[in-house]
Amino acid sequence: MLQDRYEGREVADRLAEHRVHSQFEEVDRTLIEASAFFFLATADDETVDCSFKGGHPGFVRVTGPSTLEWPDYDGNRMYRSLGNISRSARVGLLFLSFTGHLYDGYAARLRINGRAMVDETPEVIANLPGAKRLIRVEVDHIFPNCPRYIPTMEMTAGSEYAPREGVAVPDAPWKNRPIFKDIFDRERDGAD
Repeated sequence: MLQDRYEGREVADRLAEHRVHSQFEEVDRTLIEASAFFFLATADDETVDCSFKGGHPGFVRVTGPSTLEWPDYDGNRMYRSLGNISRSARVGLLFLSFTGHLYDGYAARLRINGRAMVDETPEVIANLPGAKRLIRVEVDHIFPNCPRYIPTMEMTAGSEYAPREGVAVPDAPWKNRPIFKDIFDRERDGAD
């Protein structure tokens, strides 16, 4: 194993014993619910995918000691993440804080591994503006780890495309490119 080969066994064992947990701590919840984005890793037997997931802070919610969820918004319709989840529920989430407000004044990196499920029940997504479905993750491991290489940055503005109550979201510019325009024109006209 590489931990033995590169003299990392003691550190790895100590981190596993003292930092890895399976229920959210308050600092984990704070980081997650203040995040305007995270990265989602999914895989099946043929492909691995890492996707950016964004929204307004609070779009990801911790809903139980070892459960979190977020709305799935309109995307590029390739369904790489959802397709992988339909074949293998195993997911990895990576949350980053660039501001240095958490974890003793340092930037923060929080890894979460678990099992995802997709909920398309109309009553579940009815109160989630812009949601096409809800993704729920049952957490196996939560691991806040070394933020050493994370730069300090401030977010200057959220995305105008992130859905929110009472605000019309503009079409993504790519939907008007010639190779896609006819598809979305038909949808806007109600033909599909």
